[in-house]
Amino acid sequence: MDTYHFLKNELLDITREMSALFSNVKTIPGMNHHSFNGWEKTCDNIHQQLSEEVIRVAVVGPIKSGKSTFVNSLFNGDYLKRGAGVVTSIVTRIRRGQSLKASLCFKSYDDINADIEQAMVLLPSLNRQAGDHGFDIRKKEDRETLEQALGNLKADLLISNDTRNMNSVLLTSYLEGYEKVKDVLSSDTVIREYEGDSFAMHKDFVGDDTLAVYLRDVQLEIHTGEVDSNIEIADCQGSDSPNPLHLAMIQDYLLLTHLIVYVISSRTGVRQADIKFLSIIKKMGIIDNILFVINFDFNEHESEDDLNALVEKIRAEVSLIKPDPEIYTLSGLFNLFSAKKSRSEKSDSPESDFNPAGFYDLSPKDSLRLAQWEKEKAFSDLSAQETKRFESYFNHKLTTERYALLCKNHLERLGVISSGVEHWIHINTDILSGDAHNANEMIKKIKRHQKKMNQIKAMTETTLNGTVKKVRHTVKADIDRFFDTRSGIFTGVVGFIRNYNVSYYDNGGNSVGSLASADFSNSMYLMFQEFKQAVDSFMAETINPDIIRFIKEEEKKIRESLESVAEPYEVMVQEALDEYNKIMERFQLAPIQGDQHKIELPDTELIKQTTELKFPPMAASMRYSAKIKTEAIMHFGFYTAVRLIKKLFKKPVENEAESSLALKKGVSRLKQETEKATAFHFKDYRENIKFQYVFRLVEAFSTILYDILLDRLHAHTTDISEIVNLINKKQIDKHAASQLLKDMELASRGINTRIETLREKMEISDIRPN
Repeated sequence: MDTYHFLKNELLDITREMSALFSNVKTIPGMNHHSFNGWEKTCDNIHQQLSEEVIRVAVVGPIKSGKSTFVNSLFNGDYLKRGAGVVTSIVTRIRRGQSLKASLCFKSYDDINADIEQAMVLLPSLNRQAGDHGFDIRKKEDRETLEQALGNLKADLLISNDTRNMNSVLLTSYLEGYEKVKDVLSSDTVIREYEGDSFAMHKDFVGDDTLAVYLRDVQLEIHTGEVDSNIEIADCQGSDSPNPLHLAMIQDYLLLTHLIVYVISSRTGVRQADIKFLSIIKKMGIIDNILFVINFDFNEHESEDDLNALVEKIRAEVSLIKPDPEIYTLSGLFNLFSAKKSRSEKSDSPESDFNPAGFYDLSPKDSLRLAQWEKEKAFSDLSAQETKRFESYFNHKLTTERYALLCKNHLERLGVISSGVEHWIHINTDILSGDAHNANEMIKKIKRHQKKMNQIKAMTETTLNGTVKKVRHTVKADIDRFFDTRSGIFTGVVGFIRNYNVSYYDNGGNSVGSLASADFSNSMYLMFQEFKQAVDSFMAETINPDIIRFIKEEEKKIRESLESVAEPYEVMVQEALDEYNKIMERFQLAPIQGDQHKIELPDTELIKQTTELKFPPMAASMRYSAKIKTEAIMHFGFYTAVRLIKKLFKKPVENEAESSLALKKGVSRLKQETEKATAFHFKDYRENIKFQYVFRLVEAFSTILYDILLDRLHAHTTDISEIVNLINKKQIDKHAASQLLKDMELASRGINTRIETLREKMEISDIRPN
């Protein structure tokens, strides 16, 4: 991290020294204090961006692949709950901090009730009608009604694909955990913090489905390990979770990441679920930012050759999706145990770190396992070597490469400002040391030049505004076309819904006809659950990646369109600079340095981060069942009422075939309502993307580009006539002002030297390690 710290600290120092120069100007009596407002704002923005820049790393992979163990090993302690349940959809974010702190963000009542409403759709034995109020977990009668409905479910409705039904588990978890968390919950999201001795309490929430279901987010601050404080590591839910919503939430975080670490267990190798998820990542357009960790188990392999054979097999399979993959073969558990042993051996020293809850202690059983593994030199040496190689690449990827990109832009802007400030100092110094007549003549010529520069400035603003309107119109048309319900991506959803084949057999193998006659509501519930699971999976695996790829293409288009505006103005500014320097030569004054680099916008992710701009959650496009629920229940209620009336009038109830036909009509109606509901939500999601994200991104790009252009124009347009007026009116202490300007000149030269040194340092550092 030395290169990163050097670059960052140097840039932060330069912005502080620049700000100090601007403050010195204000100490000259009568001087125009607004001359450097634009540059001062730029320095403040750069300082803020450097201070707040967060590099995000997502650790992903299937359930039980060892993700949490691997993350724990990075921080040298058992901080994360390992083997958390599959019901919850928590992304645990970890950063380096000064002490141990866990921040748990709890869902609002609206979020909780919305989750429950989604899972209750067509739930049998639920005595609610279409006109009933929405479910509210705070109401005892609502909880009791739901509990009774769950209690009446038949065994075959509690099992889905040989596992417990996802929705029934979710509903049961909410009901069982409510009393434990009700005092924490609120109408808004609530953050509860656990520090020091209480830090370990966060595991009680994450590891218990009845509590974890109430969490929206978990963020940990950990004071050990070598991960830098500006790097956020996210331990994501298993990519093969049976809940498609979990996949959508992982996709949301992947959109923010700069690097993806994909963990594969050597016990399982590459499975179909891995290929599917890696294909999704590739479709999202972010496969280039991935590396692979093969997390091996000492006890699973007879020899190093056996392990190497598996590694090569995994490499061949992964290469089908990501050519020439970066692969590191190590044992997360061995690294974790080794780190804990090392810290435990230091625990007797006075300088030892605080060890609450035994995060660094090895149990007797684990100590024996580690001792055995240490004897297996081939495996332990391999893990150590590969870990070192991983850390080298990890640090290079997140620092040298990324900060070369970030620092380059900041450095060029600071270089422009530094050059302009130094020129301003030279002019004012020469004016103070010369005669008033010569100074007035120079001011006249400079003002004529500044008038021309102000015209360029006005033209730039007008052109940029016009370009923004054009870009907004273009991307609006692109988005509308992409989401068009007749020809866009939605047609894929419609095709899937219409062509989906509902299974007309229950878990016992009974035909839907015999089952329908006995229990129509159970049949509808089973079919709806399977149908919605299939639609949601299709959305998460197929539609969402297409949306993400499309938006990334639009981001690139926006950036290129706005950067193209700068090109002709760069030429105009350079021509104006040449003309201005001729004026300076005529008066034997130092010219503005003309080493202007090509104008480039900052990194897109940095712009989004500093403007707090986030892509609308992918999960939002999957919450479409509100209308389905009403319509489907109404249809079911009508069918039930007809049967009841027939019984009352002692008319024969329809036979098995009629019952089966009614159920099939119900499914047909369900498909129609699903299509309508998804169309509505796609339109709503489309408008959110336009107005809450893309249009705001256009404005953010244009604002930063205009500021960059102004930085270059500012050296030509800064008003220097004020000091001449002060001299003419004899209202300035020329000696004191000259001395102050001399001090500023020394400081300015020092800043310029540091900027040039940084440029050279970045060029030398941009070398990939072996």
